[in-house]
Amino acid sequence: MKNINNSSTDFKSGFVAIVGAPNAGKSTLLNLMLGEKISITSQKPQTTRNRIIGVVHRPFSQIVFIDTPGMHRAKGNLNVRIVDVALSALGDVDIALILVDVSKPDPDSESFIVKKLEKQKRCVILALNKIDLVNKSELLAVIDKWAKAYPFETIVPISAKHGDQVELLLESMERLLPDGPPFFPEDTLTDMPERFIAAEMIREKVFRLTGQEIPYSTAVTIDSFSTKKKGALVMINATIHVERASQKGIIIGKGGSKLKNIGEQARKDIEKMVGSKVFLKLFVRVQKEWSKDTKALRNFGY
Repeated sequence: MKNINNSSTDFKSGFVAIVGAPNAGKSTLLNLMLGEKISITSQKPQTTRNRIIGVVHRPFSQIVFIDTPGMHRAKGNLNVRIVDVALSALGDVDIALILVDVSKPDPDSESFIVKKLEKQKRCVILALNKIDLVNKSELLAVIDKWAKAYPFETIVPISAKHGDQVELLLESMERLLPDGPPFFPEDTLTDMPERFIAAEMIREKVFRLTGQEIPYSTAVTIDSFSTKKKGALVMINATIHVERASQKGIIIGKGGSKLKNIGEQARKDIEKMVGSKVFLKLFVRVQKEWSKDTKALRNFGY
């Protein structure tokens, strides 16, 4: 990756991995820091499956964030691959930013993360997220517990949902970055292609609009994505892959109502991203047991 020239000798740049247990708020935090939605969110754990890069531009620094899937003791081919993605990010960064949900502790996943951190020789910052959901005495006890668990560079209580103390967190990371020019031009928010983000936006709506089992059995592929011309309608055909015929029926819904709702909500988000009107056509396809099939996992980018 080529550096972009910058004349300032005081400029800093580097890579930060956002790591945490499932549903800790990693994607919400990244979207807030960017001021744009590039990483999908839902209240269900394991929404994020891939490494997502987001670039935050500041007057004297450029911070390249890697949003990772939730780290946990994984079972099953898909979950093992998802956790491998998160672990691999730790080897490529200047700072590891650990995010913990103080309102719903996950001791097993958090212990797993600390053990993995002990093998990494790099700066680690701890962000205690969702402080708006706990009282001050609880928070002080959590800070004390984590301070004894690992030698973090700093511990910053935040609320990613409301933006509380996120600027302080950015300043803490900025101080630890190495000197150097930016890696990306100023108009770059992510290196992920629009096709990928569009597929993720569709998958997010499946997570948000269907029951517990369905989201984890779905993958989304973009079959066609028309080249955007100024003011032109962007045409997108996409397929939602499920593992069983019964799941296909649930995704489609009575009279196609569920699929229509998924499509309408996804289309609005995609329109904001591409800056023009979008025609989105969704198909649903049964691909039996794809989450256990190594070839299918590769084809879907996992």
